[in-house]
Amino acid sequence: MPTQFFTTAGKFYRGNLHTHSTRSDGALDPEEVCRRYRAEGYDFIALTDHFVGLFDFPITDSTCCHRQGFTTIPGAELHTGSMENGHLWHLLAVGLPADFTPPDAPGFRPVKGSEPAPHIARRARDAGAFVAIAHPHWSGLTEADARSITAAHAVEIYNHGCVVDNDRGEGFLTLEHLLNEGRHLNLIATDDAHFNTPDFFGGWVMVKAEENTPEGLLEALKQGAYYSSTGPEIHDIRINKDSIEVDCTPAVNILVQGCGSPMAKVRGEAMTTGKISLERLTGSPWIRITIIDRVGKRAWSNPFWIDDRL
Repeated sequence: MPTQFFTTAGKFYRGNLHTHSTRSDGALDPEEVCRRYRAEGYDFIALTDHFVGLFDFPITDSTCCHRQGFTTIPGAELHTGSMENGHLWHLLAVGLPADFTPPDAPGFRPVKGSEPAPHIARRARDAGAFVAIAHPHWSGLTEADARSITAAHAVEIYNHGCVVDNDRGEGFLTLEHLLNEGRHLNLIATDDAHFNTPDFFGGWVMVKAEENTPEGLLEALKQGAYYSSTGPEIHDIRINKDSIEVDCTPAVNILVQGCGSPMAKVRGEAMTTGKISLERLTGSPWIRITIIDRVGKRAWSNPFWIDDRL
């Protein structure tokens, strides 16, 4: 994934891609969910209520919540089939059309013979959605499970609700297993907010787009023109032949990870620029960047593939 989007026209918009309302099992109605995110300074959210018959398969229309400087993207959390552990699949589909055909999913128990998860993921992507594998740690996703979803754009690597409620909110191992197999996937940080615990305003994406519109944001997400964060900002990434340079808000650690255990880093106090040699990552087909600030908050770049970096 190229890094040019950091310096191209447009601006970064902050958004949450995993949110629930009273249209499914959330505590607040869609209008109040949107009001709270808007008041918190977000530029957009995707309402992704649970797409099951129990809630009448909602794809929540939140256009009434659009305001100057704030928009929403329609979507849903899709459920069908069962993973290897016997539990129901969870997949995010942001930008899902209102007429998307539901699977055989009356509730949160798997239905034998229902549509396979790889199939509904492909249907959602073909319908124009940005598709992500949701909370793989919380779900108990196996490598075989993850490998089967070939239509995903991204893996949810930080789910704030899962961190708050059960400390199973990360998905890096799932992501990196797929990257190591040559799968070109990105990553997202989200809230999975239900507003019945402190599961909100904890993880987000910063999407670079020319306009804060559902169409513009969705296209930028599909292109990978964004980064994810729980606090720090990334201002620029410059990948050279032998090194990488990162501009960011004050950080104490800037790390570059690659295939397997190799990584490189620079440490300091309130660093706003870091230059890191890529010598230790020679041979890795991909690299990604993590920024850590003094209170432990993090920001993550999408993976960059070496063949695309120059």
